[in-house]
Amino acid sequence: MRQMSFKHHMLKKENQQMSFKRGLPRKALSYASMAKTISSGTATETTDPRVLRSRRMLMDALGRLLIQKQFEDISIQEIADEATLNRATFYLHYPDKNSLLQAMAAMRFRNLVERRGLSFTDCDDGLRAIVLGVCDYLSETSGCPGQLAKMPIEGSIIPVVEGIFREGAPDHPLAPGVDPELLATTVAWAIFGAARLWFETPDRVSAEEMAEKIEVMVKPMLLSASL
Repeated sequence: MRQMSFKHHMLKKENQQMSFKRGLPRKALSYASMAKTISSGTATETTDPRVLRSRRMLMDALGRLLIQKQFEDISIQEIADEATLNRATFYLHYPDKNSLLQAMAAMRFRNLVERRGLSFTDCDDGLRAIVLGVCDYLSETSGCPGQLAKMPIEGSIIPVVEGIFREGAPDHPLAPGVDPELLATTVAWAIFGAARLWFETPDRVSAEEMAEKIEVMVKPMLLSASL
């Protein structure tokens, strides 16, 4: 019975993967989708102005508190009071204060990408916008409030970049055996790792020059994963 149960589980998992791949439209990476993802945060994020306003108020409140004290010393009640919201409202949006801190970092990354004003009309421009966003984030993190600068940088950037590629990859079937989640994670870490090496190098080249170098390495990974 255990063997049959295992086979049933594996068959169900394969069917789910096949269903996912059949649902993918055609073409390599849709950078128009990436642009939409960057501007909205994630595909599932609400556009309700009341929700967005509350989240912005909570982020701003935490930002002000971080100037005054360490993150560990800030309570959720203090954040809610500073935002002039109640504690229950906080939990409607974030499960804990660490999630709020990460959301602040993710929004900052997206703002840096948008500030570049780069076009997402083709693959090169789209990939360059993402790479430059990571380079800018690393360069300007020192200007953040204390605890935001101290938090593990990869913990805030990697999920955002993964989400961008995950949402931007529905335009072409993947090659047999390619896991879309693994692809998004691999590309995100490749970009972040190269950008971090650039940032930690004394007398480093410009972000634009480094972005070109990273593109040369990353683009073949994306192309080889598509049919």
